[in-house]
Amino acid sequence: MIRLVGVLVVIVGLGLRLNPLLVVIVAGFSSGLAGGMGPYEILEAIGTAFVTNRYMSLFILTLPVIGLLERHGLREQAELFIMKLKGATAGRIMLLYMVFRQATSAVGLQLGGHPTFIRPIISPMAEGAVAKGRTLPQSVLDEIRGMAAAAENYGNFFGQLIFIAAGGLLLIKGVMEQAGYSVDLLSMALYAVPTALAALALATVRYTMFDRRMKNLSLESEEESR
Repeated sequence: MIRLVGVLVVIVGLGLRLNPLLVVIVAGFSSGLAGGMGPYEILEAIGTAFVTNRYMSLFILTLPVIGLLERHGLREQAELFIMKLKGATAGRIMLLYMVFRQATSAVGLQLGGHPTFIRPIISPMAEGAVAKGRTLPQSVLDEIRGMAAAAENYGNFFGQLIFIAAGGLLLIKGVMEQAGYSVDLLSMALYAVPTALAALALATVRYTMFDRRMKNLSLESEEESR
């Protein structure tokens, strides 16, 4: 049990709002030393893990590009584009993105994301659909942005396990086989389909209700302006 001291270090460090990277490194050294590893072995294990999973940090390369596009008016253009479309609502935009995200995740394509799609494109489009040229209160903007971020979370989380080579399924398969249970990746992926459909149905209801609430808000604003 002493090897789990790293978990305690993480809990305490994050609870005290210390630097997350420093907390994780200290936790790794704590667990390694408690497990009988030397400093060199711990550094080697950390380096190996970083090299093996270095692809996970590739999204950082997209941030400067997105920042440059935003500086040159990407968000404003997205809002103007939606304002010109009739029948476009915030809920429909976010629901359509969620379907796109689920579909791409189900075939193993990671084309979406908060920094690359939600912040520069989907959120401004949803804001433009609600605003229609008006200035929205900050509370409404925050709600729209939260709903847009939820579309990414719903689509990615409930769609990725449909892909038979998803990391989550491979992890489950490895753990189950180590415990002596034989499992099939295709069977596990099929079990994720009803969950994804249920998430889509619930999201449809939620975004429909959101559109109605935003419509009522628009009507109230028009009455007040009169």
